[in-house]
Amino acid sequence: MNQLHLFLPCAAGVEDLLEAEVRRLCSGHTDKLRGGVRVVASWRDAMLLNLHSRLAQRVLVQLADGFYRNENDLYAIASDVAWEIWFTTRQSIKVEITAQHSPLTSLNFAALKVKDAVCDRFRAKTGGVRPDVNTQWPDVRVYAHLTTDRCALYIDTSGEPLFKRGWREDKGDAPLKETLAAAMLAASGWDGSAPLYDPCCGSGTIAIEAATIACHQAPGLLRRFAFEKYLPFQSHVWDGLRQQAEAAVRDPSVPVFGSDVAFRMVDFAQRNAERAGVAHALQLRGGDALQRMPPADGGVMLLNPPYGERIAVAGVAGVAGTSVSARGPGAGRETAQVDGQRDERDAFFPQLATHWKKHYAGWTAWVLTPDLKLPSRMRLKESRRVPMWNGPIECRLFRFDMVAGSARAKSTATPTE
Repeated sequence: MNQLHLFLPCAAGVEDLLEAEVRRLCSGHTDKLRGGVRVVASWRDAMLLNLHSRLAQRVLVQLADGFYRNENDLYAIASDVAWEIWFTTRQSIKVEITAQHSPLTSLNFAALKVKDAVCDRFRAKTGGVRPDVNTQWPDVRVYAHLTTDRCALYIDTSGEPLFKRGWREDKGDAPLKETLAAAMLAASGWDGSAPLYDPCCGSGTIAIEAATIACHQAPGLLRRFAFEKYLPFQSHVWDGLRQQAEAAVRDPSVPVFGSDVAFRMVDFAQRNAERAGVAHALQLRGGDALQRMPPADGGVMLLNPPYGERIAVAGVAGVAGTSVSARGPGAGRETAQVDGQRDERDAFFPQLATHWKKHYAGWTAWVLTPDLKLPSRMRLKESRRVPMWNGPIECRLFRFDMVAGSARAKSTATPTE
């Protein structure tokens, strides 16, 4: 198969990190775009990126790009694509559309026209047989992206989004996605050469992602991909890529630590780590972040502490992740409890900073938060701030360099914004 135009979507703010990752994994020409990275690469590279990318949400192959004015133009663009070289009528399909400033009034109708074009082309090629539509668990996902006047069509090679590594079954409320944990690790520069500690580990996403990096374990080793059902798939090539990835796995050179105030979440993290195959590389404990002593002489702390009203449920140093609580019937009965927890939350971060300054001299702490005033509330001076999005929530990843006996950590780096 000739060179392909691949597009790897990612979370906002991760584009630079993803482009660097893609360049490490394959030699194709890359273009950084808003919301992802485009790369000219081979079919083998598409499989390789699915197996090894920690930051991409999917690996898409672009099959068409043309001008449109109405839904009939979308039908014509999709009709010209040789879908029959990618899959057969035995596979089910689903069409999804995203749009930026599209003049069309109904994206659902636009998706229907693309679906009709795919099915009608198969009818013409097979004497009346067409693939079925499955909106829940399709074999083939077709993506159409519309701008003001252009339509790009893609076929998805990943299937389930790539943040689904295949090991997380036990989780708390609104768990951190593995791709965001990987982005935090990449932004921090952590490469497995120094101890890493998450004192608010929740169900273990950051710690387990770090352990797989320390063990050189490819993030896609435990899962299946959509490309395995496609006509260009060559099992011997894929088997070779998997065998190379399995041969690269090794014992970590440094430990990864995690702790959480909720012992139930520590149990979740332990079971997840066992499914991920990295339990031997992790040391998980229960305990309050305000009381836990350093697990090593120095290293990197990386955490996504609970924020928003969810902290009233999870506890001050509880489950990692985010959510926005719904204000439904009966919410007023919880107002006093939430207000009390909010006061406790506001006191937590200054207390955490004091604990770090007293006991964690020599450590570097990275904290992901939507609170842009967190450094001043902690009475610490950040040495870096990296814009990052947790789903729809705009956040910053702050770096604090801990110095013993100082009210503020020293800053030598220039902020990124």
